[in-house]
Amino acid sequence: MLLWPYSLPPPDHSVPPSPCTMLRPVAIHCLFATLLCTWPPCHAQSASPVIQLRLAGEKRKHYEGRVEVFYNGEWGTVCDDDFSISAAQVVCRELGFLDAESWKPSAKYGKGEGPIWLDNVHCSGGEKSLAQCHSNGFGVSDCKHSEDVGVVCAQKRIPGFKFIRNQVEDVRIRATYSQRKRIPITEGFLEVKDGGKWRQICNEEWTQTNSRVICGMYGFPTEKRFNARPYKLLANRRKKNYWGFSVNCTGNEADLSDCKLGTEVELKGNSTCEQGMPVVISCVPGRAFAPSVSAGYRKAYRVEQPLVRLRGGAMIGEGRVEVLKNGEWGTVCDDNWDRRAASVVCRELGFGSAKEALTGARLGQGLGPVHMNEVECSGFEKSLTECYFNRDALGCSHEEDAALRCNVPAMGFNKRLRLNGGRNAFEGRVEVLAERNGSAAWGAVCSDGWGTMEAMVVCRQLGLGFASNAFQETWYWEGDSSADAVLMSGVRCSGTELTLDQCLHHGKHVQCPKGGGRFAAGVSCTQMAPDLVLSAQAVEQTTYLEDRPMYALQCAHEEHCLSESADTADSSSYRRLLRFSSQIHNNGQSDFRPRAAHHSWVWHECHRHYHSMEVFTHYDLLSLNGTKVAEGHKASFCLEDTHCDEGIQKKYACANFGSQGITQGCWDTYRHDIDCQWIDITDLKPGDYIFQVVINPNYEVAESDYTNNVMKCRSRYDGQRIWTYNCRIGERLGFNINVPNRKILHR
Repeated sequence: MLLWPYSLPPPDHSVPPSPCTMLRPVAIHCLFATLLCTWPPCHAQSASPVIQLRLAGEKRKHYEGRVEVFYNGEWGTVCDDDFSISAAQVVCRELGFLDAESWKPSAKYGKGEGPIWLDNVHCSGGEKSLAQCHSNGFGVSDCKHSEDVGVVCAQKRIPGFKFIRNQVEDVRIRATYSQRKRIPITEGFLEVKDGGKWRQICNEEWTQTNSRVICGMYGFPTEKRFNARPYKLLANRRKKNYWGFSVNCTGNEADLSDCKLGTEVELKGNSTCEQGMPVVISCVPGRAFAPSVSAGYRKAYRVEQPLVRLRGGAMIGEGRVEVLKNGEWGTVCDDNWDRRAASVVCRELGFGSAKEALTGARLGQGLGPVHMNEVECSGFEKSLTECYFNRDALGCSHEEDAALRCNVPAMGFNKRLRLNGGRNAFEGRVEVLAERNGSAAWGAVCSDGWGTMEAMVVCRQLGLGFASNAFQETWYWEGDSSADAVLMSGVRCSGTELTLDQCLHHGKHVQCPKGGGRFAAGVSCTQMAPDLVLSAQAVEQTTYLEDRPMYALQCAHEEHCLSESADTADSSSYRRLLRFSSQIHNNGQSDFRPRAAHHSWVWHECHRHYHSMEVFTHYDLLSLNGTKVAEGHKASFCLEDTHCDEGIQKKYACANFGSQGITQGCWDTYRHDIDCQWIDITDLKPGDYIFQVVINPNYEVAESDYTNNVMKCRSRYDGQRIWTYNCRIGERLGFNINVPNRKILHR
């Protein structure tokens, strides 16, 4: 439900003015009198500031949320200091609810933005507006947004309650009959729901900036012109029911409810809006949501090297903001980061306006330099790079990386996929809606080859976040028996698709030897995920060569840590090993845990330790054209917290068969002097090579970002010495990355 911002009613001009509201000399006299005494006429009419209220925030119903106040042209919040149920009652009644049920301190609905307008608010409960309650004064506060207050109102509304600035219950773009089957709906009459009825808006005072706001809130980057003639003909044939107000938006609002009301429209039945017609909205969808891939769309969306991207987000249209400068990706510092700047990014990437501008690395920490600081945008720039910003990022760290959440179009993705049989809404057997015998039916997905990447796409399509597990057996989840038939097989995803049917699959030619039922594919989803990143600096600084006798490498040989030629090598021969240390950080939002439980860990007698992940890292030496010339691998015999950032406690230790993992904000160090921490280069010829390390190469554990799991260095070997330099992570490299390939089946 969308709520219109509310304000106090304007002064009642039927009441005679007090002496304090007359001519200026008298007003000066009143001010003087107020300072010296308590003069009743002056206090009775001391004007409270005109404010508007709204409820906002994360994971909330329409009758609850963070209290936000519109004052002096800007939205801000209220501090929870001294707030009480009486103040909550004033807020709820001002918003048209019967009463308040409770109030919530400490940013229960998320941290707000902008100024903290009110602090130490004291209400008796009988005030008509929050502005009439005692407080420190507008803008006088020592609070932080972690203290933003929220309220929970009674669901029942005050009978017959009517605001001067009307309540808008909902907004919609009503497509014409010929456009209704198109997804997404990009054009139609704009209607607002008021008093339970849908009403049109007269276009006599409607502006392009108003249309920009509507398109933005529906997930479209911009508005466009349209052919008005058919809409005029249609409007003339229909009975119209106009809303009683015009709208005045600046173009930067994220929602119609953030706009100010314009002039009141005189409702005269069929004679209303005689010089105009109902407002029509026409929006341009972003490339990913365009309803057609015709030549026209290809021409409109030229594929160019992006300068801005999002990383680490669980949902479509959210993530940490990263910018490309001098061939290197970096982040944006959150100093001055606001919804205007976030909206520029959202629109640049083909989404609508920004729902939220997130600070404090809320969606994970990035890598590389901080390219932009103190970003200031007007909101109308075509790219974030056009905004003013400070190139000096001194004092900014990746703990201050800016992120955002965008409005995205309603594509109905979640209507074509569902989870069934799970213990909660975040897990279950995957069922798809597909054509069967000429009609749409629900069915299972074949689990052959089903893995983390496929599960990632399912969770994203359903709006459930990241995948935590992909299941190839689901006998413990009782799905819908009518959906046991397998309707999709051979699914292979890259992980970036918006929907499961965008992945490669067998199409109508379903092949699933195991069948559905207990072998149907399943997933479990989570809102948070880890993100492992290797320290390139640690690798570069610790690389060296060691010649080690074969008889001292028997355990490593058993664990396949040597090249193939070691199988026939004499026990007295030597192997040349490229050794190095690896320091693996968890920069994500949750702990990295091996998928296998304790009882399924594999005991290795030779080294006398357990492997919780049989393949945790791949170590490879590649020729300059990408051909593998030497290799190694590392099983995760011990995932633990070696060191942690300040203020974070270690959770995982390998001693005494302890729990394994890497805590968020901690790192695990594999020292250069332990077994298998090398590449066997005994058979390598002198030359120039690429040294590559891939963490979690089989995607066995879900992460928020796999693009930073690869590190590459340039290496030069002269037969006796080796130089390792220019080590880089992920897509910040100047050369291509070889992420492990997966066998792909064509549709």
